[in-house]
Amino acid sequence: MGIPVGVSACVIGQKVRFDGGHKRNIFVEEQLVDYFDFQPICPEVGIGLPVPRPTIRLMKTEDGEERLVGTKDATKDFTDEMLIFSDKKIPSLNQLRGYVVCAKSPTCGMERVKLYMENGNTIPGGTAGVFTRKLMEAMPWLPVEEDGRLQDPYLRENFVFRVFTLNDFYNCMGNEPTRAKLVKFHSRYKLVLMAHSPVAYKSLGRMVAEIANWDLDEFYHSYRLQFMEAIKNRANRRNNTNVLMHLQGYFKRDLDKQQKKELADLIMDYRIGNMPILAPLTLINHHLQQNPDVYLQTQVFLNPYPQELKLRYAM
Repeated sequence: MGIPVGVSACVIGQKVRFDGGHKRNIFVEEQLVDYFDFQPICPEVGIGLPVPRPTIRLMKTEDGEERLVGTKDATKDFTDEMLIFSDKKIPSLNQLRGYVVCAKSPTCGMERVKLYMENGNTIPGGTAGVFTRKLMEAMPWLPVEEDGRLQDPYLRENFVFRVFTLNDFYNCMGNEPTRAKLVKFHSRYKLVLMAHSPVAYKSLGRMVAEIANWDLDEFYHSYRLQFMEAIKNRANRRNNTNVLMHLQGYFKRDLDKQQKKELADLIMDYRIGNMPILAPLTLINHHLQQNPDVYLQTQVFLNPYPQELKLRYAM
């Protein structure tokens, strides 16, 4: 059974769009499907709209409200139906580890969805689709990404990594979170936090150090939110280089002079953009096999998801 992930139905190839077509995403349907158990939802079909159907859009009224209305006939207002559908559907999605939404959709778009004024002009910056906005408000820790943005290798890697990480978090907690489970999880992700957010690395470290003073339920929810927010930051070359050099330090007594130089050169080549991060990581994993270290072997940074996804090839 794959990792449960929500998806806009059109993105997985279902012909539910206003024109009777779909927005099939090859990466989602042909690569992620091997690891994710996609659960398709079309909010527009969910409120009873037919396929095909007249187009709808988001409009900001003079009162400042955002309404979901017909493009050609703004008197046809679907806002209340969509809000009711969202309020009923979203509580059933707590098992999800991520969600892929359809870009630009007035119901599913994550950002920059066109928002019209009553005179037909658009408001700069746009807005979020009605359903997706409600989803992100209800589950702010959930990884959400748009289908189009998955074409960017860095955004793609970050989204998939967050999905695998949230799944790992829930698996580690099991049916009953404990302080020991939370501390163990945090320990495995120290290098990840160092790479994604040095600030969060320090603040979450202090938080975990004081876990005995927290109410367990309060800690669980606060930690989950702050941790997932931290890894939403893309790990840049500078931070990744710091982590790689940190890893290098664990082998100072195990490697000879030539081996140390080889690893240091690979790390520098990555730092200046001549090599993908996969190059120094592959060598570090090789040295780790030759010189086992219990702490390093638990670090998710080294192997965050299946290699077959090839997400680090362009990083």
